[in-house]
Amino acid sequence: MASLMELKEIFRSADAVCFDVDSTVIREEGIDELAKFCGVGDAVAEMTRRAMGGTVTFKAALTARLGLIRPSYEQVQKLISDNPPQLTPGIRELVSRLHQRGVQVFLVSGGFQSIVEHVALQLNIPTANVFANRLKFYFNGEYAGFDETQPTAESGGKGKVISHLKEQFRFKKVVMIGDGATDMEACPPGDCFIGFGGNVVRKQVKEKAKWYITHFDELLKELEER
Repeated sequence: MASLMELKEIFRSADAVCFDVDSTVIREEGIDELAKFCGVGDAVAEMTRRAMGGTVTFKAALTARLGLIRPSYEQVQKLISDNPPQLTPGIRELVSRLHQRGVQVFLVSGGFQSIVEHVALQLNIPTANVFANRLKFYFNGEYAGFDETQPTAESGGKGKVISHLKEQFRFKKVVMIGDGATDMEACPPGDCFIGFGGNVVRKQVKEKAKWYITHFDELLKELEER
């Protein structure tokens, strides 16, 4: 088991850094915002609470919540234009600094591709570096389900993405940063997990993560050490 000092060294010398998006890179949870926007916020929030109890698989919970929301293409686009995701303070500077150092930055999210790509654009992250769930729509724009073949649609999917990145790019050190248990579970194959509690504190993550931060400035400072 790596010590905190060893984890900090891995972060400073990483080839790639993967960020969770909801409640990490952005302040809100995308699916909850979409549910509120579509008028079923309370029902979906209750479903999310039940899903967090761990009795339901991620895919089953996603299927049930989306079945309740049934967002149209137009509603998703309107949500992004009317209520764009709010970036977490410090993330823009951190991503910019990582890019300056030649570190590849990826967004790995159980949220939705269209929302996550909007976030990536603001952070100068190429859309090829976005791994998220894809909503499907009929020709008339009505909800038609989601792409169940995406790794992020499954429990353990973030770890699969990291394995794929290591294989494809020959990365030696990959860091995962996020607020949730699914992020923590991605290490291994990730080499270092950094728990983030700047927007929401998940008790399990705070207790189990060897390295836990509440502001991205803490990571910027680590990069200045070298």
